[in-house]
Amino acid sequence: TTEMTNQEEAEIQISELELLSSMFPYEEEFAVTDQLALAELKHYVENESAEVPSSKVQFILNVKAEVPNASMVEFSMACALPFKYPTVLPEITVRSSFLSRSQQILLNSDLKTYLMQNCSGEPCMLSAREWVKDHAAAYIDKELSSASVTPSDATQSEVTTFTRLWIYSHHIYNKQKRKNILDWAKELSLSGFCMPGKPGVVCVEGLQSSCEEFWSRVRRLTWKRILIRHREDVSLEGGGLAEIQNQRKFSTLEEKCFDAHGARGNHMDLGQLYRFLEEKGCADIFQMYFGVEGH
Repeated sequence: TTEMTNQEEAEIQISELELLSSMFPYEEEFAVTDQLALAELKHYVENESAEVPSSKVQFILNVKAEVPNASMVEFSMACALPFKYPTVLPEITVRSSFLSRSQQILLNSDLKTYLMQNCSGEPCMLSAREWVKDHAAAYIDKELSSASVTPSDATQSEVTTFTRLWIYSHHIYNKQKRKNILDWAKELSLSGFCMPGKPGVVCVEGLQSSCEEFWSRVRRLTWKRILIRHREDVSLEGGGLAEIQNQRKFSTLEEKCFDAHGARGNHMDLGQLYRFLEEKGCADIFQMYFGVEGH
């Protein structure tokens, strides 16, 4: 086979993303989490002279799979397309609140093996999604035989407090900071949203220890002004992962832009932010941020 050019690879990525968004029109099934990278990629495809995009397009595919003797379980596939994809494999991490850490590692390494055997040089997001749909549920009770020692006691003590932090910043423009916020949230299994521009708003929710780790990293970056405007802590009885999922108001952490206006296109439409918070059942937060009733 002849080597694919960067341009061809980029075109394949764009058409595959378009296919995914037509097959899965709802945000809860498919959502691009890094709109900036997607815009760069499109620009690159349209302008031969454009420079190679600096960041990978990242998106989430959510898959529901049936579990024997249980209802549907949702698996979330966090995907990133390296610039040379499909010549190189996509980066995919499958997560679910029903998987233990070791089950998740096993599932992801088997998925990678499947991709290596079946998907070199061809767009493969759909077949990866199919594979997860067909196989992921089987990992939920995978290692019970080998590890009949109940791991729940060990995790019991850590998984007791669910935290939601509402962070306020004078502004968030910097690409790298925005990338850090998304990457760290993903790494720490936090959901929420980040509204870049001026002012900057970040909400993260998840395990208390993960939220605190996130805040200590974010705080170390240089900011004109950044603070925790409000904090919610909920003690969970039993503290299982399912209870943590129940507390979440957001499914993943994504960047939210509300029709920007202003000279640098960076002043967000706060009316839209208010409606978004209202939708998520967090409208009262608006007043804490901006000192006014929303509308």
